[in-house]
Amino acid sequence: MPALAVVEADKRSSEKPLSPTAFAFAGQETVVMKFGSSILRGHAESALVASAVYAQVRQGKKVVAVVSAFSGDTDRMLADARGLGLAHSNDLLPGYVALGEEQAAALVAIACDRVGLDACALSVRELGIVAEGPAEHARPCGLRPDHLKQALDRHQAVIVPGFGAIRPDGKVALLGRGGSDLTAVFLAAELGLSSVRLVKDVDGLYDHDPNDQTAPALRYRRASWDVARRLGGSLVQRDAIDLGEQRGVEIEVAALDRVDSTVIGRRSAPPGPAPRLQPLKVAVAGCGVVGGGVLTRLLVDPRYQVVGVLVRDPSKPRDIDCPADLFTDDREALLARKPDIVLEAMSEGEAGHALIRAALEAGCDVASANKQAVSRDPSGLEALADAHGRRLYWSASVGGGAPMIETMRAARQAGQVVAFEAVLNGTVNFMLERLGEGAAFPEALADARAAGFAEEDPSADLEGLDAAAKVRLLSYEAFGRSPELAAVSRDHLSETTDASPAVRQIGACRRLENGELDASVSLTDQDDALFLELRGEGNALKVYGADGRVWRCKGRGAGRWATTESLMADLGEIVRARRAEAGLT
Repeated sequence: MPALAVVEADKRSSEKPLSPTAFAFAGQETVVMKFGSSILRGHAESALVASAVYAQVRQGKKVVAVVSAFSGDTDRMLADARGLGLAHSNDLLPGYVALGEEQAAALVAIACDRVGLDACALSVRELGIVAEGPAEHARPCGLRPDHLKQALDRHQAVIVPGFGAIRPDGKVALLGRGGSDLTAVFLAAELGLSSVRLVKDVDGLYDHDPNDQTAPALRYRRASWDVARRLGGSLVQRDAIDLGEQRGVEIEVAALDRVDSTVIGRRSAPPGPAPRLQPLKVAVAGCGVVGGGVLTRLLVDPRYQVVGVLVRDPSKPRDIDCPADLFTDDREALLARKPDIVLEAMSEGEAGHALIRAALEAGCDVASANKQAVSRDPSGLEALADAHGRRLYWSASVGGGAPMIETMRAARQAGQVVAFEAVLNGTVNFMLERLGEGAAFPEALADARAAGFAEEDPSADLEGLDAAAKVRLLSYEAFGRSPELAAVSRDHLSETTDASPAVRQIGACRRLENGELDASVSLTDQDDALFLELRGEGNALKVYGADGRVWRCKGRGAGRWATTESLMADLGEIVRARRAEAGLT
């Protein structure tokens, strides 16, 4: 089930309150993931955690992300507290040290918000884990679940601090070194989950230190509790292993953005050589708002090698630090660099469509954020990809950070879709909000440009062409075919638009009884809370099933980071599929 895709069988079932003892959120699966200091080496790595959370959310899962303090912070804070405090009975030390995890949780939540996720951060006290025992090495004994339940009910992702807990007397306690592992396992157990994922800087548990070159290190795909206790060392906290065994929670140890893991549980399997993964060669087309954001991410990620960037003017100054020799204005020269994957983020539809076709024919996988390109002929592009055994993704072309394509596909998989309606253009929604606040049209447009939403030529947004292209793509996903662009009736946003605070630009399509598609982009007054409550660049989608169910999703629909994240998520899916196909998970 897609992110924030609230499914209602009927109004009565949608209004039933949650059981006071059960964590069940509109049928959505909940996962617990833990990210340690080896991942959070500095504040910038908060974006990597946000990406990992986003990948789960767009698959329709609720996420509880447990985070450690940033690398080095715990040792520094322990030294601070011990230097100023007593060497014994220092019950105030944990309250200070736990602030490191709370800071990390807050910054990761901010990074999640930047890419369009509906996320919140809880403090140690709000999380409500109760622990008994020594102040610096306590053991969880209960959970006060009210804040966590409310947060999971209201948000896609809840970022929580590891390591800290509350003693029965109300003071903060610590769960021992590596205690964030214990936090994650305990929360998974309390949520009734069968597994928890601990994201580390290694891809699993080895029979000896992989850095020891005296003999090849062999990785376990499955390791028993006893094997993990014997070999885990500092990789997984011993108390977490013990609790996992006691509560029946398998512990998955994995590297960032890897499908495979070592599963610690009841049984072991003999270890074997781990595959050595080479960086994948990636080419980027376009270096504007989205393309520049993608390049910023790729250039510092050792999993990828950027081999080329297609632009109109290679000599133009840009806001990213990218080697000049990567830029080219020649499509054939770009493909001659033999990229494995092409990320297409061009602003022009015809050129983007031609590049996608050429890349597929050259044997490249493609992910596109260019709705004008892919909406021209989605069925033809899919057929071309199939003919060449390649993959083509276009989730980033609709909805920015809102997983609209995933929501539509899940709705269609569940049954026949009869209609959909959506706010599809973040620039227009941002401008309508400003106009509703009393701003003049030129001022609202200037603000949209300053915020990075509107292009220098905003005509595609203002004339409804951008939204119409997205309607065509969503129609293809919903009904297996698209209306002609000329058949999508459109309202224009202009200085004469009557923009009351309730006006929204709604893209919609419904299948008529005769099988024809009725598609439109219109400026209408809204009373639907999903659309009415959207702020700024927000996008939202409602999908109506023939059986009466309604599917919903929402998120940031414009801006560099929301759309970049969606394109990077498509890249991640391509990478996982390629490696699974090659047996290199």
